[in-house]
Amino acid sequence: MGSLLAALLTLAALFSGGPAALASLTNNTYDGNIYALYAGNGSLVPPRSSLAQTLQEHRPAVLVFYLDDDAASKQFSPVVSELQRLWGNNIELIPLVTDPLQNRPDSGPSDPAHYWRGHTPQVVVLNGEGRVVLDAEGPVSVDRINPAVSEATGIPLPDSFRSSGSVSFNELNTEVIGSR
Repeated sequence: MGSLLAALLTLAALFSGGPAALASLTNNTYDGNIYALYAGNGSLVPPRSSLAQTLQEHRPAVLVFYLDDDAASKQFSPVVSELQRLWGNNIELIPLVTDPLQNRPDSGPSDPAHYWRGHTPQVVVLNGEGRVVLDAEGPVSVDRINPAVSEATGIPLPDSFRSSGSVSFNELNTEVIGSR
């Protein structure tokens, strides 16, 4: 009788669990770190360098302004991960959540707030002298960003970087793929 009761309690515990996790690419709810969850790349945040340090070292930078609870930012996150894969050793990729930038004064060109226009996602490519090469809002394709990064770095755009698409491999993750 004791083992039957234990088995019933075990079954009850297994089937009466809490609700399943409900992460979604298409809603404006907070699901956690969008780069870990939707791009499979938690190494993007926090950024390894600040904009001020990057400009001081005369390195090209790609600023990405996003919100973790924004559907457009969630859907854009695989593009940011792909930029790291393609250009990671040649640029400073600086993804920045915009909450701390809201309603605060601009402190000049070394301050990310100087470039943010109030929308997410937004991508800004700066060359080593701090000149803006690209400033675009919304779901910008990697094919539009790559030529700007090429110009900012002075590195010719490899043919394999010229055309890409994306493929969804489950309900949460999308991967940017090169042309075949």
